[in-house]
Formats: sequence, C-alpha cells, structure tokens
Amino acid sequence: MGTRAFITGVSGLTLTADERAFMREQQPWGFILFKRNVDNPPQVSDLISQLRDSVGRPDAPVLIDQEGGRVQRLGSPHWPVYPPGAVFGTLYDTDRELGLTAARLSAALIAFDLLDLGITVDCLPLADVPVDGADAVIGNRAYGTQPDKVAAIARAVTEGLQQGGVLPVLKHIPGHGRATADTHFRLPVVDTARADLERTDFAAFRPLADLPMAMTAHVVFSAIDPAQPATTSATMIEQVIRGVIGFQGLLMSDDVSMNALAGSIAERTQAIFAAGCDVVLHCNGKLDEMHEVAAETPLLAGRALVRAEAALAARTSPQPGFDRKAARAQLDDLVRRAGEMSA
Repeated sequence: MGTRAFITGVSGLTLTADERAFMREQQPWGFILFKRNVDNPPQVSDLISQLRDSVGRPDAPVLIDQEGGRVQRLGSPHWPVYPPGAVFGTLYDTDRELGLTAARLSAALIAFDLLDLGITVDCLPLADVPVDGADAVIGNRAYGTQPDKVAAIARAVTEGLQQGGVLPVLKHIPGHGRATADTHFRLPVVDTARADLERTDFAAFRPLADLPMAMTAHVVFSAIDPAQPATTSATMIEQVIRGVIGFQGLLMSDDVSMNALAGSIAERTQAIFAAGCDVVLHCNGKLDEMHEVAAETPLLAGRALVRAEAALAARTSPQPGFDRKAARAQLDDLVRRAGEMSA
C-alpha cells in the first residue's frame, strides 16, 4: 500500500492500540506533535519511534510548531525558551545584520533541539505581515510590517533550520497578517484590494517561493475569491500561491479541524484536495476525525508525490561542530539588546 496524503496528530504521550492500527492501515505521510504529546526528552523520542514504526518508515516526517515566544510546543524545564519573531525585527531595525544573525541563531538552536528527538520538520518561518486592527493570533510572532524585512528574516530563519538539519514549512501562505479573527475559532474575511495585497502580503512570500513546503491560510481574500478561504480556493491556489507568489513546493493545509472551515471533516478534506492542496493536516488527535480524513484522502501520487519527495530530499545534514553553548550565549546577548531597545 502507498502513503496517504495527510499528516496527523495523536492523542497523548504514547500511541494507543487503536492509533497504532489506524497508522498501519491508513499510512499517513507524516505526523505532527503538540504539547499534549510532550513530557520529557526520552518520552518524546520514544513516541516518535512508535509513530515511525507504526507505518514502517524510519524516515517518515515528524513536524512540530516550535517558533519561540508563545508558540513553542517544547518548553521548560526540559527545553530552552526562545524569543518571539518580533525580537528579530527590533534588532533588524537598528542593525540589519544583527537581526538576521539572531534569527539564524535561534532557528539553528531550535533545529538541534528538534533533531535530538528525531523531529525533522519545523512549521517555521512565518511570512505573515500584520496590520493595525488585525487579530492578535499573529501579533509578535511576526518579524515586522514591511514585506522585504519579513522576507529577509524568514530567509535567515530558514537558513538556521537547515543548519541544524531540519526542514522548514513556510506559513501561512498567502498571508494571515490582515485576518481580523483567529482561524481556530472563525473564518476571517480580508477585503483589501488585490493590488495592495500583491504589494504587501503576497510580496513577503514571493522571495521565499523556493522553500520545500508551505502551509495555507484559512483566510478569505474577497477581492480574489469572495466565497472560499485560500485553503479551499482553487482560484487562490492557482492564481496566487502557485502564480503570483510562484510557490511550487509541497502545499499543505492548515489544520482541517479549525473552525474557520465549514462542513464536516470529510467535506473539508474533500474541498482541500479539490482546491489543489497536496496534503491535508489534521492536528487534534481525535481518532474519529482521523478516520474521516483518511477516508477522503488519496494516495500520494503524481505531482503531489514528486513535491513530497523533493521536499524530503531538500533536508540537509546538520552542520558539524556547531557550538550550541556559544550560539546560545550570543543569542541571549542579542535578545537582551533587543529588550533594551524596546524599553
């Protein structure tokens, strides 16, 4: 049996017998971890081994959202705390190279943390460009409000992850910065003119179009498709994500279980594939929903399979001799300086 085009979460710290049977039968392409799956390093490593064993693929991708700031699934006391993206933007405004250095260092250190456990993909960087009045769900996760600055810092974050042997996922394409609602709870509609979107939001993603993977935004852009969010809009995916932005890598949905999407889990999954996403992401670990997703998910084939294989092949070996202690000291110093600038 081939691999199915979905990424799934699980319910807890270890696989249940039912989850193991599900993985064996349905063969998801990859897995994603959340705080409910995390206790201590040996437990996380063991869970990852269980996940890969359940599908019989030792190289199955394991993802996590480890940005720093308030989006950090691995945290104290077992893992270091990292700064939110806005810190890099503050440094960048004073000294461009300092901002890029801090972003690169933070991402590299995160990557080495992840690789210790067997996690090979981080859902980072963000290229969202927030505006005044937007929902705080992005907030200080963003690197700034100018597209060129956001793209430059996102590139540095990507380089840091690659330095540590971890693949990046660009999010939330084609932009979540103008959303006036948290997509976990409801669907935001952005009424900005297309020309303005291309000049700002989409422009931040364009220099990053070569990244191997990207995650969609559950956001309606009414000037382009007033009926569907980008995740389920063939128009947005073909014209904007693949067209204006030029992204040709593996395109995954944001979490199919978020309340921004309408319909049953099965209907959402159908709509995501019909729109042109390559892979569906399901995060909450609810087994009944996982079965719904799997039932509507095709085997990875055709262009989606080519993109998936290319994404995994883009992963590089970690930099030998990377001095994590020295890098952490340098990052802490830069974060301290950023705090002084903001005071």
